[in-house]
Amino acid sequence: MCGIAGFIDFNGASSELELEEMTHALEHRGPDGFGTFIQGTSTYKIGLGHRRLSILELSELGKQPMTWNEFTIVFNGEIYNFSEIKSELEKLGHSFLAESDTEMILHAYGEWKEKCLDRFIGMFSFVIFDSKKESVFIARDRAGVKPLFIYNKNGLFLFASELKAFHKHPDFEKKINPQAVQAYLQYGSVPTPHCIFEHCSKLQPGHYVSTSLKDFKFSPVQYWNVYDYYNKPKLAVSPEEAKKETEQLLISACEYRMVSDVPVGVFLSGGYDSTCVTALLQKDRTEPLRTFTISVPDIGLNEAPYAREIAEKLQTNHTETECTAQEAIDQIAELPYFYDEPFADSSAIPTTLVSKIAKQHVTVALSADGGDEVFAGYNRYEMILKYGEKLNRIPGFARKSVAGVMDLVSADSIPVLKNKYNFAQRYEKTKSILRNTSDQNIMLSVSQLFTEEQINQICTQRFEKLSTYFDSKELKNYSSLAFAQAMDYQTYLLDDILQKVDRASMSVSLESREPLLDHRLIEYVAQLPDDLKFRDGSKKWLLKEIVHEYIPKSVMDRPKMGFAIPIESWLKHELRDLMETYISEEKVRETGIFNWKEIERLKLSFLAGRKEFGVKVWYLLSYLMWYERWGK
Repeated sequence: MCGIAGFIDFNGASSELELEEMTHALEHRGPDGFGTFIQGTSTYKIGLGHRRLSILELSELGKQPMTWNEFTIVFNGEIYNFSEIKSELEKLGHSFLAESDTEMILHAYGEWKEKCLDRFIGMFSFVIFDSKKESVFIARDRAGVKPLFIYNKNGLFLFASELKAFHKHPDFEKKINPQAVQAYLQYGSVPTPHCIFEHCSKLQPGHYVSTSLKDFKFSPVQYWNVYDYYNKPKLAVSPEEAKKETEQLLISACEYRMVSDVPVGVFLSGGYDSTCVTALLQKDRTEPLRTFTISVPDIGLNEAPYAREIAEKLQTNHTETECTAQEAIDQIAELPYFYDEPFADSSAIPTTLVSKIAKQHVTVALSADGGDEVFAGYNRYEMILKYGEKLNRIPGFARKSVAGVMDLVSADSIPVLKNKYNFAQRYEKTKSILRNTSDQNIMLSVSQLFTEEQINQICTQRFEKLSTYFDSKELKNYSSLAFAQAMDYQTYLLDDILQKVDRASMSVSLESREPLLDHRLIEYVAQLPDDLKFRDGSKKWLLKEIVHEYIPKSVMDRPKMGFAIPIESWLKHELRDLMETYISEEKVRETGIFNWKEIERLKLSFLAGRKEFGVKVWYLLSYLMWYERWGK
């Protein structure tokens, strides 16, 4: 895990100093060393920069940029099966200097060109320069675990693991895209492939770019698509066959991610996903795994007792750290720096805390993200399956009438229910679903916060929709469950979960690895019948059956807990001064994007008791804090 940055300048104006400054902006991603490569011709100058977090091949032989023959690479990530590919290449006549996945990529590309990607099991973004053919090859992993930002304007092409590197180049034009701001208000992040700045984008997961520098064209090509596997005929397998094959894939995925020359640990929450990863890894080991969990009891975030019980049963070397609410709140000031594109998922706060704790003991930590998307664990899947058909039986005028009444009644005024976790947000989303019960609208409703109508109220420009994966028509003959899972895999997982974990872990120079996102796993599970994922009212049925082989169901069977933060309460109390500072007439008008009167009305309504507006206020606060740091 590292940070990469660089340029291709067809004006020839970029310097080595600028390349170094871009690279050093990513020092937190790679504090163990850095390197640069620069080469120019009469028509272009190319610069490749790398910040190193030493995980494999700790010697200087693992240093980047790395050159072999005519190929030079900068690479962020890990190829977990590099040893097997290396052996295959050796049989073809290749020889290697060290045990490095970076070196293997160079040889694999030299042997197979873009087809090398089909062999890689891992997370990656990399750029290869071919000095002989004067071309570049740029690629990103299938799920999008590793980020890659692009800037392309007026003969200047920039790339980097994080946007902050671009700000170090004097010719980077920092112009905010209003449509991207509106999309951020919808989803809490800017959806791929879009970016908060104009002329910027994100290379999409499962895509590569191969282009000559003599005739440069940035035209991404897709080499992997999760929809292909949801579109395949369902496998005719028994539950026992599915369970056996899935467990073997899980074991392989987990074991691959233990390959490291530095200490490795596991984030353990006590939920099914992290328990699965921990149990499969610990079962044949004599040495106990290092596992980590945090709790913030005074805000109700306390999975520690569950994680402790799992750790005791599995006999791991467990570290449990209790944090205070103030320690969590103190993280907020750091968020705009590390999340250098607007990002509003407040669970970034505890994710950063647990990363800091793990980093004190290990350099690599396995995380169990992706389990809900792959195995169907979200509550909304249950809602779609249980209530979607029933809602469609209700006449449209009746549903819309109920939604209209709900508009007049505050979520915070409903007895009993108002105290349920996240009730205010679920209340808002229910209104949208009542108005339109299609699978597409249900997924859009549960995924967005501000609606198009609300965005038109608070923004000075009319809403202009960006094309996103929500518009995809690639699924064929899908079930409601498959539609929801595939959509989440391409949207919420990509733009929220993976971005959150990458920035949180990298902020403390910790490598996070995601075994449940091994592409072989989703390729298989996507083809399984729905009733192996949601069965007899049980979400994530197949994964649970596997876990119950290691941990009794009686221990695991409890309500699902999220990494929840009481953001509404904080905004009214601990964060009140911060909110008043940023959500002020001066700062709101300064953006040139928001309508102050409507923003003020929203804030005052929230402070007057409309609890359901709290997350909306948090989205606005997060944007304004980001704008203060990066947007001016």
